[in-house]
Amino acid sequence: MRVTGSDYKTIWLDQDGRGVRVIDQTLLPHRFETHALATMNDAARAIAQMIVRGAPLIGVTGAYGLAIAAGEDASDANIEAARAALMATRPTAVNLRWALDRVSALLLAAPVSERRALAYAEALRIAEEDVACCEAIGTHGAAVIADMAARSPGKPVNILTHCNAGWLCAVDWGTALAPVYKAARAGVALHVYVDETRPRNQGASLTAFELLNEGIPHTVIADNAGGHLMQHGLVDLVIVGSDRTTRAGDVCNKIGTYLKALAAHENGVPFYVALPGSTIDWRIGDGVREIPIEQRSPREVTHISGQASNGDIVEVRLTPRGSPALNFGFDVTPARFVSGLVTERGVCAASESGLARLYPEMRG
Repeated sequence: MRVTGSDYKTIWLDQDGRGVRVIDQTLLPHRFETHALATMNDAARAIAQMIVRGAPLIGVTGAYGLAIAAGEDASDANIEAARAALMATRPTAVNLRWALDRVSALLLAAPVSERRALAYAEALRIAEEDVACCEAIGTHGAAVIADMAARSPGKPVNILTHCNAGWLCAVDWGTALAPVYKAARAGVALHVYVDETRPRNQGASLTAFELLNEGIPHTVIADNAGGHLMQHGLVDLVIVGSDRTTRAGDVCNKIGTYLKALAAHENGVPFYVALPGSTIDWRIGDGVREIPIEQRSPREVTHISGQASNGDIVEVRLTPRGSPALNFGFDVTPARFVSGLVTERGVCAASESGLARLYPEMRG
């Protein structure tokens, strides 16, 4: 995707073929810098500190972290320890476990002497699959947007998003924004309302950064404005990503997604969720009761960072000293509030039968 006129992915191998380089998302949108991952611990810190974030990218970073670990020490013990350390960084997004299980199973079944090469090849394969998967999500989702545009000729389709589910959440294209990019490139007139997405402001910083660089019309809004916009007919479609989707179609995504789904349901606005098959957790059916919800540092609520007038990125306190804060990272939207799931295999109902139609090999 585009950054000041140049094409980038979010993660790539360094020239030495061992280290990995990523875009440091904690500095966006004010500074664009890349960050080197030379050790497994570097990869774990990048995930935990949200230098990289978004379910697909977390999974790919975990795969490369395990490859780096295999390059350091390919023994069973080290691979299992590295897998456990990487898995502990972010408990909610299922892609991390999926990627780590895939790479570790391959390595543990192979001779020790072959593991390093196998690990890097598999991590690259996962990254390339993610790009193809997200582009396919974009194609299927763009058809939904184009259909909506055809119903109101001459008017832009107004789309509301929450958090960041663009190319920065994946290797390229993204999930919820991939249909936006595909539709815009096909000439569909559209406009995006960008939820700021407190407390980390991934919408205001990352989604707005992406859309600005792609030249797509957009407006950043306060999180609590979405319901008002829907109530007054200013939103045609809501599309969000997912960090974990149950086999029954419940969707776990950034905190605040559930409230957008409720507002959309009340006002008859279609609410779509875009996700790769790797984000589906086939083991569980009830997302509200079974998905572990990550609690992040209260500091993300009590403080905020931004660019000062002199150009420095600074952090300031928002709340009174001594006031406690609670910071749930995600919430769960029950399937009954989801109009459809947009996957790399097509669009389906948010239900066990809908998902089983697209993924018949996963039937119990």
